Amino acid sequence: MSDDGGIRIRDDRAAGRLTAYEGDDGADGGEAVGRVEYFVLEEPGRALVPVHTIVEPAHEGKGIAGALVREFYAIAGREGLPVAPLCPYVVKWAGRHPEEAPAADEALVRAAEEWVTAHPERF
Repeated sequence: MSDDGGIRIRDDRAAGRLTAYEGDDGADGGEAVGRVEYFVLEEPGRALVPVHTIVEPAHEGKGIAGALVREFYAIAGREGLPVAPLCPYVVKWAGRHPEEAPAADEALVRAAEEWVTAHPERF
């Protein structure tokens, strides 16, 4: 879990979601205000693959998407995993923050695209 300016970020690997919460830090966790939907690519090499970045309309423009993507790359770094971004927002963010977002391996990106094409029900 991460905290970025009142936003708490929680990773639910099993669900393939990194979610940003705002508000009450009690049992309900507050209001979900944004998320990165992703999966773990296993072949040809293990990688984290962000597919969608979504921020609730009432919370746009608050830096939530950037905080989510920054935490996503931090998680990948802590786990020693590359990121193969398919989400256009993540691709743009990575291009603006090369010090935090190592360049994606093109073979992993192609494999991730093939996986999504083979599993359209997932996204």
